[in-house]
Amino acid sequence: MPPVYRPLVNFIAITLQTVLNLGLLCLGIILVIFLGKKTLHLAHVLFTPEPASKYKLVEGLVVYFLYFEFIALIVKYFESGFHFPLRYFVYIGITAIVRLIIIDHESPMAVLIYSAAILLLVITLWLCNSRRLKRE
Repeated sequence: MPPVYRPLVNFIAITLQTVLNLGLLCLGIILVIFLGKKTLHLAHVLFTPEPASKYKLVEGLVVYFLYFEFIALIVKYFESGFHFPLRYFVYIGITAIVRLIIIDHESPMAVLIYSAAILLLVITLWLCNSRRLKRE
């Protein structure tokens, strides 16, 4: 690349990084608001005298953890020098599949396939945490 284009490339890179950072900051604020709404909803479900479905309560808790994991992913992005650790995406994937099993557990074959996907993600997590691939 000729030296004439370097300042332009640096400007574009810095601009895109700033846009990404601002977008993630806005997304984090929105997720914190939704996390607060989910907290109030779960408190309402727990403290109302009418019997609530246990599946709805557990589904709400898993969604709560999904919000929390996405917020943790955004925080880790800023803490680790503007990159996303792969481990956090795997954690989110495992939690999302567990939520799917809780909601849609009518077909035994589907549950078996979801369980195999969780096993595959756990193996991926184990590989990511091995000494050769550990970067943090």
